Amino acid sequence: MIIKKLSIFISLLFSFFLFFSANPHWGFWGHRRINRLAVYRLPPEMQLFFKKNIDYITENAVNPDRRRYAVVGEAERHFIDLDVYGDSAFQILPLYWNLACEKFGEDSLRKHGIVPWYIQTATFQLTEAMRSKNKKAILRIAADLGHYVADANVPLHTTKNYNGQLTGQLGIHAFWESRLPELFADDYDLWIGRAQYQEQPAKTIWKAVAHAHAALDSVLLFEKQLTEKFSPEQKYSYTQRNNILVRSYSTEFSTAYHQALAGQVERQMRAAVRLTGDLWYTSWVNAGQPDLSLLLSQEESEEDKKQAAAEAQGWFRRLLKVRTEADDETTD
Repeated sequence: MIIKKLSIFISLLFSFFLFFSANPHWGFWGHRRINRLAVYRLPPEMQLFFKKNIDYITENAVNPDRRRYAVVGEAERHFIDLDVYGDSAFQILPLYWNLACEKFGEDSLRKHGIVPWYIQTATFQLTEAMRSKNKKAILRIAADLGHYVADANVPLHTTKNYNGQLTGQLGIHAFWESRLPELFADDYDLWIGRAQYQEQPAKTIWKAVAHAHAALDSVLLFEKQLTEKFSPEQKYSYTQRNNILVRSYSTEFSTAYHQALAGQVERQMRAAVRLTGDLWYTSWVNAGQPDLSLLLSQEESEEDKKQAAAEAQGWFRRLLKVRTEADDETTD
């Protein structure tokens, strides 16, 4: 019985990691790259601490995607379906969460995504973590914040037609944010100047979302136009991923699409790097510019390590719906 359950668990475990490696969203590479580059935008007073922990901030940039299928309330933090609110979405949606809840109701808002508001929440949480000099919370929230900022800068994270399923363009989400960076990001210029303090973070965040949403039409239109010019055999090709043959967009079709977008993916990645660095810096300033170098000597306690392992096991078990032996003892 135990061997059978272990075999099922291992099979599900392999499928889970295969899923994420083949469906990497902004690409796992993209999220990690954005967080890593944002570190270099920080002033010297912050860089020492962030550079010392750059591997953590880089590797954990993907944690929100790992949680989104297992943790209740996580998925809606990654997107907002602006088209649900009509052409005047930016005129009728309040900048702040409490006002939005009063106007539309929390359940309705969560159903259609809350990323602009949640970025504000995470920014406030980061400020509080810095003010209290909580090293563990600073690193965790900063890594998560960079992820949500990156998602907010993806045009397809601002629409209910997030994967082209409503326009016969199924698969365009991974095409835009994973396949194109995979092929062309080595040539992107993602180095940006020093982080800037944001006097009104809410307005800055919504401006970024509006800019991403404005790019949505070309994301869909250019792909549809090119599809009419390419046969299915020309549009798609097969590549090896984890020793499995996977169908993906051909290099020829991807190149034509990337050229039609005229640097759009690069611009959105740059915008994500810029806003991530700006919000980290703004949180630090609003916290009173604490001396983060004092936290460098703090080592992770054994209790923290155990807690982190327990949390990871918890969301992974919820994802796979695996019962513990204790559960078996009480139900068999």
